[in-house]
Amino acid sequence: MARTLLESWLFWALLAALFASLTAIFGKVGVTGVDPDFATLLRVTVILAFAGVLVVVRGVAQPLSSLAPRTLIFLGLSGLATGVSWLCYYRALSLGQAAQVAPIDKLSVVLVAIIGAAFLGEHLSLRGWLGVVMVAGGAVLIGMKG
Repeated sequence: MARTLLESWLFWALLAALFASLTAIFGKVGVTGVDPDFATLLRVTVILAFAGVLVVVRGVAQPLSSLAPRTLIFLGLSGLATGVSWLCYYRALSLGQAAQVAPIDKLSVVLVAIIGAAFLGEHLSLRGWLGVVMVAGGAVLIGMKG
């Protein structure tokens, strides 16, 4: 049972959602009285140290020369997109309520579905697209003031 759970994408996705929620709450408290760009730098420093320890402990480091150039390019672009996303997220948290910022940030779910279908050839059922529309509507309703 435990092995099956650890190999389940759903298990890891739910953990990601849990920790993403904590990111919003801890970030909102932490960004108070601090420039959001500096707060992002501190966050990145912690993440870098944590990821470094994890890679070393697990023994999964690879020489960069063993990676395909395409892999390096797209991981680099992903890193840049992550950095810009975090800078924007912390700026939004410094200006708005976490309960409004986080749902709007989750419009990324909608964008991933659209971009995945348009450029990666991924397919969603009619029920899946209905869910995407509902996520979009829910994010907008939660994110609106009032």
